[in-house]
Amino acid sequence: MKEGVPTKLVSDIATASRVHQVVIVHGGGDVVTETASKLGKEQRFIVSPEGIRSRYTDMETAEIYQMVMTGMLAKRLVLALSKAGVIGISVSGVDGRLLQGKRKTKLIIIDERGRKVAIDGGYTGKVTAVNSSLIDDLLAHGYLPVVSPVAIGEDSEPLNIDGDRAASALASSLGADVILFATNVEGLSLDGKLVHHLTPEEASAKISKIGFGMQKKVMAAVEAVGAGVKEALICSGTRDSPLSRGLAHEGCTVISQA
Repeated sequence: MKEGVPTKLVSDIATASRVHQVVIVHGGGDVVTETASKLGKEQRFIVSPEGIRSRYTDMETAEIYQMVMTGMLAKRLVLALSKAGVIGISVSGVDGRLLQGKRKTKLIIIDERGRKVAIDGGYTGKVTAVNSSLIDDLLAHGYLPVVSPVAIGEDSEPLNIDGDRAASALASSLGADVILFATNVEGLSLDGKLVHHLTPEEASAKISKIGFGMQKKVMAAVEAVGAGVKEALICSGTRDSPLSRGLAHEGCTVISQA
């Protein structure tokens, strides 16, 4: 299996897909950063006044982002699924206007001196609509969709969108029962202890206490549950049977209304 493919998670997804309908929305920002650096395009990261860290995306970065996410990482996952006996199919949010977004014309950031400044929005955006019928059709024909988090803007431009929040929008649109955020830790930890359960209101109140890597997952989980998904799970994707154990609420954080 190629480096970077979560073999235990893929194997568990393959098993689960024989019983449940499964859709993958993959990440890979670290690979985008590494590839961009090799191509001589150093990446710039910005921080919002709320403390949220994100990649600044000009058009050159947007093209590299698409190339890595859709052209490389999604295909690796499809190949890994095939090896596990599952027919995957990769689509980006651009394909079939699956993920439609609105480009941010201006961004307010905190500069290196700690001041709030406004900069051009570049090619980043937020999902505004989902063509869920495309995913429904793929599932109905026995395919497991692998979705790259790239949206199509109002002027048909590519937009870099957050993968966790893209997954949340897609899960909500599909009427999913569960959304699972796979990460490299057990779940959300506060004061050195794993948090087993939070309501969306409790989770929202703790955003400011959460580090960069976990913030967006918690935000996306809250958004998904608020939009009708029954529960959001945050768990390790590197342990044995990660999906099965997450669905059993074993060693993870569950965000739900009850």
